[in-house]
Amino acid sequence: MELVKAVDALWQRGWLPYDVREIVSRSLDESATSLVVDVIALSCSPHAEATVHPRWRSQLDEIGATVWWEGPLLEAWATRHIETRSFAARTASELLTFLGRLPSLPRILPLPGDGLMSAVRAGVDPKVLNRVRGLLAKAESTSFPEEAEALSAKAQELMNRHALERAMLDADLPAQATSRRMWLDKSYFKEKSQLVHVVATAFRSRAVAYDGFGFVALVGDEVDLESVELLSTSLLVQATRAMVAAGGRAGKGSEARSRPFRKSFLVAFASRIGERLTDAPAAPDERLLPVLADRKKAVDTLFEEMFTQTRTSRVTVRSAAGWGAGRAAADVADIGTGRSSVTSG
Repeated sequence: MELVKAVDALWQRGWLPYDVREIVSRSLDESATSLVVDVIALSCSPHAEATVHPRWRSQLDEIGATVWWEGPLLEAWATRHIETRSFAARTASELLTFLGRLPSLPRILPLPGDGLMSAVRAGVDPKVLNRVRGLLAKAESTSFPEEAEALSAKAQELMNRHALERAMLDADLPAQATSRRMWLDKSYFKEKSQLVHVVATAFRSRAVAYDGFGFVALVGDEVDLESVELLSTSLLVQATRAMVAAGGRAGKGSEARSRPFRKSFLVAFASRIGERLTDAPAAPDERLLPVLADRKKAVDTLFEEMFTQTRTSRVTVRSAAGWGAGRAAADVADIGTGRSSVTSG
C-alpha cells in the first residue's frame, strides 16, 4: 500500500506517530486524520513490542493507532465511516500527496524493529508521575489561589525529591540527553512557545520553536523533559484561563479582548514565570555537581548536533494593559516552592 510506504518514509525522515497525526489534523480534514492514524497502525504492526521504544508505543496508544480491521484497509475504512470507495480513494490520494511533501526532522528515537529496547533509560516513576499529574490537575481547576499554590507546591516537592533520588542513582551512569516535541495550540503559538522556553531553561534543557508546524523541540535529560512538559502544560492552562477571564470581565470591544492585549499578556506571563523560576533555585548537593556538569555537556552536544542553524525570535508588546495583567497573573501562578537545581516531572 502506497500510504504505508509514505508513512514508513516519514519514520526515516525523523517524524513520530504523534507528529504525523498532529500535522495532518492541522492541515487536512477529519477524514484524512482518521485514515492516517490507521495507516500508522498498519505501518507499525509488523514489529514486535520489545523492539519498539516505550515513547513510540506511548504515542501509538495516545493517538489510538490499532489495527481493528481485516482485509484491505481502504475498504474497511470506507465501511466504518459510511463513505464510498471513491471518497476513500480521494482521501488517500490527498493524504499521500501531503505526506510526500513533509520535510525531514532530526531523528530523536530509534525506529521500530531497530533492536531490543531493554536498555532504554527509564523516565519518571509512573506512580510519581500520576500523583504529580493529579496534584497539578487539582491546582489548575480550583478557584482558590491559596489551595492551588499548596497543591502545586506539593507536586513540585514530589518532582524535586524524585529527581534528586534519580540523580544519585544515575551518578555512575554516563550522561545521556534526549529530545522531545511538544505540540502547542496554533493560536498565539509564538507567545506560548516563550513560556515553554523559560520552563525548559529552568530545567537545564534547551528549546527550539518550529513556528511553521506548531511544536517546540526540547533537548535535555529524560527526567527533566518530563518535568518541562508537565509544568509547561499546567502553566499554559493557567495563563489561558487567566487571559480569557480578563476578557470576560471586560465589556464588548474592550482592549482586554483584543489580540494585542492577549499577545502582550502571554509574553508578560512567560517573562515573569522565567523570573520566578530563576529567583529561587536551591543549591545542589555538592555530590551532584559533576553529574550536573556532565548532563549539561550532553545536552549541549546533542543540541548542536540536531540544530546547526537557529535564530533568536523576538516578540513585540503592543498593550501595556496586557503586559501588566500578564505579570500579575504570573505572580500568582502555581509553580511550587523550593525548586531544586535537579528537577523532574
